[in-house]
Amino acid sequence: MSENKLNRIKELIEILNKAGRAYYQEASEIMSNYEYDALYDELLALEQETGVVLGNSPTINVGYEVLSELPKEPHERAMLSLNKTKSREELGEWMGEQEAIISWKLDGLTIVLTYRNGELQKAVTRGNGEVGEVITNNARVFKNIPLKISYQGELILRGEAVIRYSDFEKINNQIEDVEAKYKNPRNLCSGSVRQLNNEITANRNVNFFAFSLVRAEGVEFQNSRKNQFEWLREQGFEVVEYKMVTKDTLEEAIEYFSEKIKSNDFPSDGLVVLYDDIAYGQRLGATSKFPRDSIAFKWADEIKETTLLEIEWSPSRTGLINPVAIFEPVELEGTSVSRASVHNISILKSLELGYGDTIEVYKANMIIPQIAKNLTRSGVCPIPTACPVCGGNTAIRKMNDVEALYCENPECLAKKIKAFTLFVSRDALNIEGLSEATLEKFIAKGFIKEFADIFKLAQFEETIVEMEGFGRKSFDNLMASIERSRETTLPRLIYSLGILNIGVSNAKMICKEYGYEIEHIIHASREELSQIAGIGGVIADSIASYFDNQDNLDKLSHLLEELTLEKIEINEEEQILKGKVFVITGSLEQFENRNALKELIEEKGGKVTGSVTSKTNYLINNDTTSMSSKNKKAKELGVAIISEEDFMQMM
Repeated sequence: MSENKLNRIKELIEILNKAGRAYYQEASEIMSNYEYDALYDELLALEQETGVVLGNSPTINVGYEVLSELPKEPHERAMLSLNKTKSREELGEWMGEQEAIISWKLDGLTIVLTYRNGELQKAVTRGNGEVGEVITNNARVFKNIPLKISYQGELILRGEAVIRYSDFEKINNQIEDVEAKYKNPRNLCSGSVRQLNNEITANRNVNFFAFSLVRAEGVEFQNSRKNQFEWLREQGFEVVEYKMVTKDTLEEAIEYFSEKIKSNDFPSDGLVVLYDDIAYGQRLGATSKFPRDSIAFKWADEIKETTLLEIEWSPSRTGLINPVAIFEPVELEGTSVSRASVHNISILKSLELGYGDTIEVYKANMIIPQIAKNLTRSGVCPIPTACPVCGGNTAIRKMNDVEALYCENPECLAKKIKAFTLFVSRDALNIEGLSEATLEKFIAKGFIKEFADIFKLAQFEETIVEMEGFGRKSFDNLMASIERSRETTLPRLIYSLGILNIGVSNAKMICKEYGYEIEHIIHASREELSQIAGIGGVIADSIASYFDNQDNLDKLSHLLEELTLEKIEINEEEQILKGKVFVITGSLEQFENRNALKELIEEKGGKVTGSVTSKTNYLINNDTTSMSSKNKKAKELGVAIISEEDFMQMM
């Protein structure tokens, strides 16, 4: 064996282990999946050729040590990874004359569930294959895990925890600093499942799909994995979608899944094929790393050559500035693609990207555009020393061996994305079509610098229509929504400004106190404001400080030029609920939703709060006799519990 080959083996092990640590432990990426697979295959071929397999090689290690504070527990049986192939011919040869189950290889976090006496007793992550983390409390709040089942014996099963793409997009905008932590649904799922506070997990819409039954004492499955799947379904589990195949029907099944993945809402990085004959599979045993009764089929990526035109630098609210590759459009998996995230400076440097380079691009999991390799490697593109949004200094920071570019200016407009998100939210100006992600794009391109600029987006029509994720219909819908929002109310406007400590209710109270005259609010003193019932010194100081700032006043003036404020006349005789405090709970029958009821109460002078206290006058709950926590609290404090019907009679 040549020394060069041994050195290459050591080099590949170091590179792959570093990438593995970044992906599994630090929820970050330093290379694409395509590049990782290529290096892994190169290492495996060298090991087979030389007969040398080093102890730290990723080809024999099945995972990485867990690092969180969750309790650890060894698995009863080691959880091995799957051998893989991208060849349909090899897959057919592997199947032979056996019937098999073919199913999604979901891209999430593998979980082992244990049930005893019909109840969920334990949930443990895969961890490093030998030892996992106990996440039982978190599993109890997964969206679809049954906490009780009819079967009373000991049941152990495995499945994948995943987050849908659609939920990922929604949740992405709600998680602080998510861009710095999570790049895809798998990483978000991993972080969600391993939370120490399961309230966070509950809000992330984690789904569980069973894919393997380990043990169910006393149940006869007639030697069939399919029967196990169907039995799990009868117990209330969602089972990963599957089809029964033979060597002759394998091709048809693969085509079915390859078409469906284009619109599939769950992340998947391939398929799993498992022998239906349980005894046959068990007789085959396992290698030190792979079971022999199942195999993974990885999608053969459609790869196209194209030319790199430029690197677009996209700032975010965390200060992180992401490099995005812009290239000549190519057709991939049925759609035109012209841009792909490069993720960070480390990947940019490793690819040695330069303008005009010939690059190969593909869609990871047939969905997410990625750069596979750079064929010409002319050199690293210039890294900006100034933020493209604010012009402030940038700096490269290194965390966990990953380099990323950040804007150093604390006043950078891109960092104030939350303010713009609040401004367009439903309770504020209510502008549909301006998600947080869209706002970030518009800010990065310089379209929006202050609130008033949102009403001038029509001047960028040509560019916006051509932007990814937009089009003529989306642009027209956005313009229509912006036009509708021009007519608004003063409480909505005050709330939309994002003044510290000012919520919807406070904004309404202040506007009502000053007769819905904005000039009166602007010139109100701290002392005057603090005298308003329910305001107090802290909120009064927030309002006065905001309007003491000339820059804020200038921007408000620009904004008022774009708006028409509805004139609200106060009829004191109609303030029949003045001084009354309400709490609303349960489902409603006569009002569209709680907000509609809340608006009526506030219109009549009342106030709505979220929890029952000694200051509460009425709890509105159609189920007046229920034993809910709010009903119990109301009874303890002597607060009247009334139904909608009672409330309407009161009115």
